[in-house]
This record gives sequence, structure tokens and C-alpha cells, in this order.
Amino acid sequence: MNPLSATPRTRLGRLPERSSADRAVLHEILDAALICHLGVVIDGSPRVIPTGFGRLDDTLYLHGSSGAASLRHGPSRDVCVTVTHLDGIVVARSLFHHSLNYRSAIVYGTPAVLTGDDKLTGLRAITEHLTPGQWDHARRPNRKELAATTVLALPLAEASVKIRQGPPGDDPEDLALDAWAGVVPVRQTFLPPVPDPTLRPGIEPPPHITSRPTS
Repeated sequence: MNPLSATPRTRLGRLPERSSADRAVLHEILDAALICHLGVVIDGSPRVIPTGFGRLDDTLYLHGSSGAASLRHGPSRDVCVTVTHLDGIVVARSLFHHSLNYRSAIVYGTPAVLTGDDKLTGLRAITEHLTPGQWDHARRPNRKELAATTVLALPLAEASVKIRQGPPGDDPEDLALDAWAGVVPVRQTFLPPVPDPTLRPGIEPPPHITSRPTS
């Protein structure tokens, strides 16, 4: 797997030791996230749109309404996609050294609008990323629904990864302070599925829904 190559936009100017050139780490961060943020410039003004996504190999797939301005303006120009996992609140003895433990990725590039079988491939990648097994369980999109949906493909050619893990980095002179320091872990969990109130009696959630770990 080719490592990530730094560019002027992806090279970290501050705390470069938190970066990673391992493309597998980029994939792990993307695959563990359910929401990304798509940044585009529309009529000279920046917009950042939260949206679901999917990944196959080194391509990121995004989708939305064909009427969405963010998707109409995305193709043929650079966009920025970000993903962040919050893993913990870092509590230091000094307020200056309070921080966050996180895993983040930024992807730059020019997306392409997909059509035909490529469009279905992108939609399947997004569906299976959010709910594995659902593509073969639910009804596929019809011609009208496909026309109302835009699917973009963004290559993972220009991307950066930044990670912070571990305890606070207090100054040596603050270690003697009578103030608690440490990390408050944060995690995202799934809860038991809630049925649609219009669901017919006797229809139970399929295994690919109930098999997701809940707490």
C-alpha cells in the first residue's frame, strides 16, 4: 500500500509528529466514521456540509440530492472532506494544556459525478458503510430516485492524518499542583434498534441490524 505523500496543503506545520503517512491508518479512520464534512466554496462563500459517505479502496463516495448546491458546485473544482473521531477529553493541571484525544483525516481533491453502474457502485458503498448488509435487504433505487440523487467519487490521492492520544502534557513545574489530571474517555455506541411505528406485525429486525454491538 503506497504511503501518503505530503503536499503543501496536507503537510502539518505544527506538531508534525502527530501525522501519519500510513495509508492503512487513513482507511481505518474513514471506515470507523459514519459522518464526514464536505467543504465547498459556493458563490465565493465557504460551506461545510455533514453527510454520509462510503469508501472502496482509494475512492471516497459522497451522495445527496441532485438539487443540493453543495453537490452541484463540487464537481470540476477542489473540495475538502474531513472526518474526526473524539476519543477523549484531556484534562490537564493547567488550562493551557487541556486538549483532546482524536483521530482525524482531511482529503482534498476534485470529485467526479458518477453515472450508470458506477453510480450504483457508489451508492452501494455508502449504504454498506452505514448499514452493512442493507443493500441486499431493502428495495434498490428506481430510475426516478436515481435521477434525484447525485453521487460523487473523490480519490484519496491527497490526504493527511493527524492523531493525538495519551495523557496531558503539563509543564514540569505544574506537576506538584493539587489538581486532578488525566483523560475522560469518549466513545460512540449503537443502541438497540427502534422499529418504525408503521411496521407490520411480525417483521423482526434482520441479523445485519441486530448483530451490531449495542450498549
